[in-house]
Amino acid sequence: MEHKTMLLKQSDIDNLLTMKDIVEIVDKTFIGFGEGTTINPTKVNLDLGETASYPAYEGFMNAMPAYVGWLDIAGIKWAGGFLGKRREMGLPYVTAAIMLIDPSIGEFKCMMDGALITNLRTGAQAAVATKYLYTGKEIKIGLYGAGMQGHMQTLAFAELFDIKELRVYDMLPAAAAKFKENMKNVVKGEIIICDNPEDAAVGDVVVAFTQSKDKFIKDDWIKPGQIVFPMGSYTECEDTLLLNADRIIVDHIGQCLHRGALHDVVEDEKIHEENIYATIGEIATNKKSVQNVSKERIICIPIGTGAMDIAVAGVAYKRALEKGLGSYFNFL
Repeated sequence: MEHKTMLLKQSDIDNLLTMKDIVEIVDKTFIGFGEGTTINPTKVNLDLGETASYPAYEGFMNAMPAYVGWLDIAGIKWAGGFLGKRREMGLPYVTAAIMLIDPSIGEFKCMMDGALITNLRTGAQAAVATKYLYTGKEIKIGLYGAGMQGHMQTLAFAELFDIKELRVYDMLPAAAAKFKENMKNVVKGEIIICDNPEDAAVGDVVVAFTQSKDKFIKDDWIKPGQIVFPMGSYTECEDTLLLNADRIIVDHIGQCLHRGALHDVVEDEKIHEENIYATIGEIATNKKSVQNVSKERIICIPIGTGAMDIAVAGVAYKRALEKGLGSYFNFL
């Protein structure tokens, strides 16, 4: 019996999936987390100069394995982000590849680009989480970062909500202007470019996806009734905001305690695992609930999991099989 592995290019994946698909896949996988049918070990990080002094390549790679029960698929994403020489070459920040296996026999079924999938599923996570935390169809959004993820976050929110107003702040005014032009037909309401970061901290949800390390979102900017999504790789919220939040909700406790928004307060032993109110999966499966969103300040951190990547990749693989896309290679 000949065993061939499907190979999928980024353009193949782009032709197989829409943001509507991604939102549905992310939702089902969050529910799988809550039900216990999504298995997601904590990612393993290889620091190639992101924060380490050696080697000084200004980047990192993560190994992210997972099993997704609702698709009965397993796999791993090998992905990271690089500044430095990669940026000088004009390459995108994210680099990634995904491998899928048949979980019953370990046969390698597909290898594919992972960069587009990373961007798509990351964009959908905050919107899907908001569906379980926010009541209402119309929504106001404050957005920090007008780059790739600013666009993806907006596309995902537009799938689930009518965006009444979107305030965007970016350190590069030209990026904010380009974002406004690109998203004018996606956002039903007004897009307002903010000159000062405080002016964007207005809305039902505040989403930050930046490379900032200066904890620019201040405690006194955020009012009861707001949900803050600090999704950057570093710590975008000042410690006081994290410590004073009424509830902290995460996608994966093990990962969120060591990377991203909570890193510093956990390292300083100001926040511990018992301070995490719930996971998004627990909220999605009604194991825990938030009754008084309008009276609380909620920090929600979907830092990103391999399970989301494997779920999206699994759907792409199955659709490619149906449509006869992709090429094949025999590794044996």
